[in-house]
Order: sequence, then structure tokens, then C-alpha cells
Amino acid sequence: MKKNHIWKFFRAGGFDQVRIDTGADLLALDQLDQKLWVALACPTVGLEFDAKTLAMIDSDNDGRIRAPEILAAVKWATDRLKSADDLLQDSEELPLSAINEATPEGRQLLASAREILANLEKPGATSITVEDTLDTAKIFAQTRFNGDGVLPADSAGDPATKAVIEEIIACFGAEKDRSGKLGVTQAKVDQFFAEAQAYSDWHKKAEGDAAILPLGEATGSAAAAYRTIKPKVDDFFARCRLAAYDPRSLSAVNREEKEYLLFAAKDLTITSAEIASFPIAHVGAGKALPLARDINPAWSAAVARFAAEVAGPWLSEKSVMTESEWGLITARFAAHEAWLAAKTGVGVEKLGLERIRTILAAPFKPTIDGLIAKDKALEPEVTAIVAVERLARYYRDLNQLLHNFVSFRDFYSRKDKAVFQAGTLYLDQRTCELCIAVTNPARHAAMAGLSGTYLAYCDCTRKGTSEQMQIVAAFTGGDSDNLMVGRNGIFYDRKGRDWDATITKLVDNPISIRQGFWAPYKKVAQIVREQVTKQAAAADEAVVGKLTQTATDVQAAAVKGVPPPVRKIDPGMIAALGVGAAGLGGMIGGIITGFLGLRWLMPLGVVGVMLIISGPSMLMAWLKLHRRNLGPILDANGWAVNAKARINVPFGASLTQVASLPIGAQRDLVDPFAEKKRPWKVYLALAGVLALLVSYYEGFLDGSLPPPISSTAVLKQWSPRFVRPLVPAGAPGNNAPAASSAAAPPAAGATAPPPANKGPAEK
Repeated sequence: MKKNHIWKFFRAGGFDQVRIDTGADLLALDQLDQKLWVALACPTVGLEFDAKTLAMIDSDNDGRIRAPEILAAVKWATDRLKSADDLLQDSEELPLSAINEATPEGRQLLASAREILANLEKPGATSITVEDTLDTAKIFAQTRFNGDGVLPADSAGDPATKAVIEEIIACFGAEKDRSGKLGVTQAKVDQFFAEAQAYSDWHKKAEGDAAILPLGEATGSAAAAYRTIKPKVDDFFARCRLAAYDPRSLSAVNREEKEYLLFAAKDLTITSAEIASFPIAHVGAGKALPLARDINPAWSAAVARFAAEVAGPWLSEKSVMTESEWGLITARFAAHEAWLAAKTGVGVEKLGLERIRTILAAPFKPTIDGLIAKDKALEPEVTAIVAVERLARYYRDLNQLLHNFVSFRDFYSRKDKAVFQAGTLYLDQRTCELCIAVTNPARHAAMAGLSGTYLAYCDCTRKGTSEQMQIVAAFTGGDSDNLMVGRNGIFYDRKGRDWDATITKLVDNPISIRQGFWAPYKKVAQIVREQVTKQAAAADEAVVGKLTQTATDVQAAAVKGVPPPVRKIDPGMIAALGVGAAGLGGMIGGIITGFLGLRWLMPLGVVGVMLIISGPSMLMAWLKLHRRNLGPILDANGWAVNAKARINVPFGASLTQVASLPIGAQRDLVDPFAEKKRPWKVYLALAGVLALLVSYYEGFLDGSLPPPISSTAVLKQWSPRFVRPLVPAGAPGNNAPAASSAAAPPAAGATAPPPANKGPAEK
């Protein structure tokens, strides 16, 4: 029973990730619940990782690396190393002493590694690299056989066999072996000798058969001359039969004169296509075909050859050929034509029958077969050499892959870039380090938008080359005010090469809480700017229209000799403007009065108003920033992320660096082209003094001031809060009669005394 392994975890991105620090962790990786793996699959393309190493791990060649394939790679490598701890070295060099000689696979692998180093003229080397294993041309340059089943001509034991191998290559092409030389495979050798035998047998059928070779060795050339003119001769005699049937067709079968006019004006040649399409000779009822003269110029050479090679041996009259004689010639060539149609071994025909039979007569095939068998016998050793490359790659790369698959240590440690980070984007005084290569931005954005991250898709090109790529960059710092489609930046890939980057698509999400705070004000400012611009444009248009109309009216009046009309000011408009201004002033005064009424709570009032305005936006930004997740961005690129890999505010700030001056930098704050500054401090001070004076006058500060200097004590009756003291009846200064049950009404014509001041309650 396996002992449970004690795992260690670290927390990053808001979730627990496994630590792989020892060989024991590697050996127990198959025991780790895959629900705790950060990723369960990733693509083999679009990663900053060695593509051939990924291809070796991708055992089913489906373009994706899955957890079982990772486990299989770890097991294969640890079985061939003395210590699993060696697999965590991240070293370019695989020490030969690290290979486990206690197993047959390890011994074979070690022997192959030493053979590689010996062929590379490094017999005393104690380690081997991936680059050593890639130099196959040099590894196998000094060997006749390399186990790939491809036999170069140089590997033949004698010149005659070498010549045959070269002829096989000339007939059926070559294959390239591991050393880079051109050679033949067993399949090509079998095909060559099979076709050579078939070609020889085909020729043997005709040898001594007068029906197939009616003219002996001259039959081939004569039959070729016959085949050249056969379609035209058949056409000639068919036209002659038609003319014999109906004389009216004679002009038509000989082609009408107007058809000659179409090309007669041109510069003609004997092989002109227009002439070649005409009958081979002039057609007549029952006419024989002339062989010496009166032949279509385009066919005269072919007819002359036919007359010499075919008509000469077989016809008594050499100058003409009747239709019956033509039928006899066709019958004599029938067996030859049937034999020719059944030709086999065309692939080797160019070597000639004599050379083919010479090759078949010698034991070249068993010799070449034996050489290929010797080459294939070395296949296990060569396979072991490939295994050396595999182990060297795993020794160098596997640990890095584990820390970008089982965990995202490289991404969250910020020491090394993760394999999915394509490089760094410089744009808008920022650097974005979370840049991922994409192939289809539109499809990627549909999923990646769920990450809650502000994303910018960019087209990247390199000047002077045809290289192009597309990336998506995550902006996790600063603001989005100056980010827009069409803006240009520079992208540096992982190799340090620079690319011109242009934003083509944006996915809008909050970048920071600060941006959320200012968002409402920026939106209001934007609306105000748009409205002011719209109103200004309308007013400008109205003014221009009025000026134009006025100029038109003046001109018309001048023509008529009457004074131009005088536009009167509308009193109603003035009254309306006054009422509006009064209402606006009252509203502003009410707001100021209410604000000043807060007294010492005024700062809290300011904060409260700002929270009312910015609070919802900040809350939404906070919620989205705390949901920001790397998973959808990678899933849209073919990954299967198995965890909610958060990008919180502090970590996001490390992914996007905003421009700042270096420590100790000196700044010259004098800007010769700066706009003229306004004395805002003076204005604010005057506004503060005015606010204090208004507050003092209205008595808002009386509760906070000593009674002798309160507004009512200093301003007295000029203070809005001044209360006139009551004088008792009959007291000096009071001329009123003594109190009675009812006050007497004033005498007729007498003026009523002014009413006494009432207190606040009476008011």
C-alpha cells in the first residue's frame, strides 16, 4: 500500500496551489487530486515553450497537453534518472552520471548518449545537451547505416550497386535519411524491380511475333508515323464518302472560301493551327489520298514520313493510297496497337530495354535488400538516440511546464514570465506584461470579456518582414481615458524583438477604484462638453443666419430705397429672462444657505455629496475588480483552467507599470510654453472670506461666537436676526394710554401708531 504523500501548498491568486519542490513530489504527482491542479489542459501552440518538447509530451498528437500526458512524461523521465530530484534542476546539460544504468532502458540510453558524443568528437564529455542531439547530420555522417531504413547510394558496397541505386532515384525519386543524404527505401526498391521485370516481360511478348511486329524492328517507328496521321486520314476518307453520297456537300467538306479569308491576311506558317484543322488533302468523291504532293502544308512532313516508313514497304503504288489500302494498313497495325496499349513498367522505360535486362540479370535486388536490412537492424540504437534527446528535453523543460500547468508559480511569483505570456506592450506611458498571443480576437473576446479585466487587442507587425501576430493585453493600472482603437504602441516579444502594435478592439472593464470614483464626473463633463458644443454650434449657426438675413434685408432695402426694418426688443422675452435668472439665483442661494447651515459639519456634507455621486460607481468597480479572473482569458485560448485564478488589485498593479520618474531625478518645473496661470488661490480666499461674511451677517455663526461679538450685538437693527425690545405701558417714552380692557379706536383722521416689533415667536 502506497504511503500518503504530504503535500505543501502556497496561496496566490486567491486559491491554494501545490508546491513541487522535491523529487518525492514528482513521484507522487499521480496521487494528487486533479481537482487541485490549476490547469487540466493547454494547447501546444501559442506558448513560449519549446514546441518539440510539447510535441513529445503530446502522445496522441491532438495539439493539446492533458494531465495524463503530463503524468506519463514525468514517469518516463523519472524511470530513467537515478534521482527524481535531478528533474528539478532546470539545467541545459544532462549529466551522464544522472542516467540510471540499473535498468535496460537506462543502459541503452547511456550507450547512445556516449555514441552521440563520440560522433560529435566529444568522447570525453560528461554531459549532453539538446543541441547535441539535434545535430543528426554530424552524428550519422561517418556511418553507412543509421537505422532509418533509407539507403543512400554512398552506402552501397560497390560502384555497380551504387549506380543501380542512383537509377532507382532517377526513376522514382529519393528520400532523405537522418544524415541528410538522399537514398532509397525498401518500397522504392521493390517498385523499381517489379516495373523493370514487367517492362522486360512486356517486350518479350512481341519478340518473334510477326503480328505484333509486322515490320520487325522498324515497326515501332512506322507505327508512330501511322498514329500521327491516322485521325486526319480517317477524316479524309470519311469526307470523300460524303462527297460521293451527295455532290452538293463537296464545297462544304473542302471548307468554304470565306473560311480561308479569316486567316489569309495573316503571316502564315506551315504549322499554323488554322491550316492544320483543314482536311489533309483536297476531298473528292472516291478519291485516293495523295502521298507525294497536293498535301495540306501543315501535314506534309508527317505524310512524307508515313510514305517512306509504311507505304514504301507495303504499297505497290507509292504516290497515292486508296481507302481499301488504308484499311489494310490499319488491320496490320491492330495487334501492335493492342500490345502497345497494354504496356507495363513505364516508370523504368527511360533506362532502355537493354539496361533493364542487364540489371535484372545481376543479383542487384538481393544485394540492396540486404543493405536496407542492415540499416534497419540499427533501429533500436537509433531509437535510443532519439530517447537521449527526449530525456535531455525533459531534463531541461519539464520542471518549467509543471510550474505553468499543475500550478501557476511562474505567473504569481513574478520572477519569471509564465509560458502563456508572449511579451510586454508599451503603450500610453504604461507597460503591460500580461500579453497573450491570440489567433481570432473576435472569438477570444467573447469569452475573455468575462474575466472582468480591461483588455486591448492589438495587431502586431514587424517592419521589413512579413511577420504578423495578434495579442491581447490586460491593462490593470492607470485609467482608460487615452485608450482607443487605432492607438499605436510597441510590443517586445520574449526574444526581445520589437513589433509595431495597433489597438483594434477594446473590452471595457474597470481598471481601478480611483477610475470608478472619477467616472461619474468624467461622464457628466463629457455630456456637458457635448451639449455645450452642440449649443455653441447651434448658436453660431443662428447668429450666422441672422447676420445673413440682416445683410439681405439691408441690401433689399437699399435697392428699394426704403430704410431697413428695425427689430424691436420683445419685453416679454426680457421679463422671462429676468424670471429665469431670479429662479436660478434663488436655487443657488438656497443650496448655499442649506450648505452653510451645516456649520462645522460642512466638510462631512462635501464628503456625503461626493459619496452619493461616486459611491455606486466605486462599488461596481470594487465588485468587478474583486471578480477579475485569469481563467476566461486562457480558456478562450484553448486552456482548461481548473481554478479561479484571481488578479486582485495589488497583483494587477504589478502586471501594469505606470510611468514614474526615477529615484533621485531632478525636475525643472519651469515650462516656457505653459498656459498663463490664474490666481485661483486668491479667488478661493476671497470666496472663503465672502462666505464667512455672509454667514456672520445671517447669524449662522452666532452660536459659535461670544455674545458681545455676535451679529445681533454688533449689527443690531441691521441684523436680520435683531429683535426690538418691548417697552411696558406707561413707561417713559411710551405715550400709549394705560392698559384697558379694549383699545380705543383711533380718532377720525388720526394716524395709527406703528406696530411694535414682534418677537420671533410672534412673527
